[in-house]
Amino acid sequence: MRYHFYIAIGIVAIIETVFYFYWQPGLWSLILFGPLAFVGFIDIVSSRHTIKRNFPVIGNFRYILESIRPEIMQYFVETDTEGRPLNRIFRSLVYQRAKGVNDTTPFGTQQDVYRPGYEWLAHSMYAFHSDQLNPDPRVLIGGPGCQKPYNASLINISAMSYGALSQNAILALNEGAKKGGFCHNTGEGGISPYHLKPGGDLVWQIGTGYFGCRDQEGNFDLEKFTEKAKLDQVKMIEIKLSQGAKPGHGGILPAVKNTREIAEIRGVDPHTTVFSPPGHSAFSNPEGLVQFIKTLGEASGGKPIGFKLCVGQEEEFIDICKAMLSTGIKPDFITVDGGEGGTGAAPVEFSNSLGMPLRDGLTFVSNTLIGFGLKKNIKIIASGKIISSFHVVRALALGADLVNMARGMMLALGCIQALRCNTNVCPTGVATQNKMLMRGLIPKDKAQRVANFHHETLKALMELLSAAGINDPCELKLNHIYRRTSVNVVQTYEQLYPRVKEGSLVASVT
Repeated sequence: MRYHFYIAIGIVAIIETVFYFYWQPGLWSLILFGPLAFVGFIDIVSSRHTIKRNFPVIGNFRYILESIRPEIMQYFVETDTEGRPLNRIFRSLVYQRAKGVNDTTPFGTQQDVYRPGYEWLAHSMYAFHSDQLNPDPRVLIGGPGCQKPYNASLINISAMSYGALSQNAILALNEGAKKGGFCHNTGEGGISPYHLKPGGDLVWQIGTGYFGCRDQEGNFDLEKFTEKAKLDQVKMIEIKLSQGAKPGHGGILPAVKNTREIAEIRGVDPHTTVFSPPGHSAFSNPEGLVQFIKTLGEASGGKPIGFKLCVGQEEEFIDICKAMLSTGIKPDFITVDGGEGGTGAAPVEFSNSLGMPLRDGLTFVSNTLIGFGLKKNIKIIASGKIISSFHVVRALALGADLVNMARGMMLALGCIQALRCNTNVCPTGVATQNKMLMRGLIPKDKAQRVANFHHETLKALMELLSAAGINDPCELKLNHIYRRTSVNVVQTYEQLYPRVKEGSLVASVT
């Protein structure tokens, strides 16, 4: 359908060319439609702009509007729950960094600094140049029993499955991860050839559907798991308990996206809607979870094993910590996903009203691990609407050791938030299995943009730290972040999210 407009222009141009030889006034129509036909041809063969490749001629209007957006789009921007136009601001930020262009903005702060909810990082009079800091700080993930610890970047690609995303999108993300030296979470859809071909580091996520390591009945298959877990590219394994966008719901792969290849990778029937169960069948209690962690660690040859959750009932996570202490089995990392996290499709009630938001969940998990004396050997990964370097700073201050990004990485791929993720007609070729649409996404070009976004965001993070007089990300404290809680009241995160004392909860273990 996207070529109909261009084809019509081409036909008219040809007709007018013929008419020109018999009827001189046809020259004016040739002058009008000839250039449009030429523009359409250039758009089709271009490799830089997905929208132009997929929608010749008419796709140019998107970039025309984008070029003057600050003047005409300010009345049509989306705002967050506190009324700030952050979606437009962050989209522009990601696009600029991904394309390697100047990411500075004119006319100062673009937020109402006196509106409750405004936050900032406290700078220092003794700031120094960011060149004095390590430009690529790393976090070693792996407890005492881990035989193959992984040295991870502070910023990585969050879980997004092949099936939800196109093969070209997966190729671009993984090649971007390889270029930038960071890791790529496979999502629960399993390991595909497009995760492996570029050679980037992988975190293999094991969801409730056990895709890629399941038997015919959908139960966990240890033999299949072992085969893939020992691949050199797989650096860590993550057990997905729940995700922030729809905790307790399970994933959905629409039949229109479930191609024969994807079905083979996942171990399901093709062209059917695939529902992931809301919970795991391999375990049903905290002791079962930690034993499952031990099983996966041994089967993988000693690679870091962790789990991902959106915090729900607090006592359930406390019970997991008690099981860690009683069995001596601990995960190497825990990924905390906020209830504000995104997905291709979720019921409105789940995406808006279920699951603990990231700041609260991250604080709770960090404090609980500290209180039980477990934090020392367990790294915390934060995810959930983390886009800018300030978001990273905030997460680190609250207790995270590193972060995962999905939204920012998708925008770097060229996502324009068309909100067609669940319809298989994503116009940018990111979230579709339509080969005609995914053709517009050139993996080599977008991979570089993903790497650029990671590099520039990490660079901005170092600049924020140096401005605050902080020598290392691990030195970030709660009192470095301020939040306006009302018109005339400002509090630090230390006041809002107080820390518990190390080991203060151990006495509660019976």
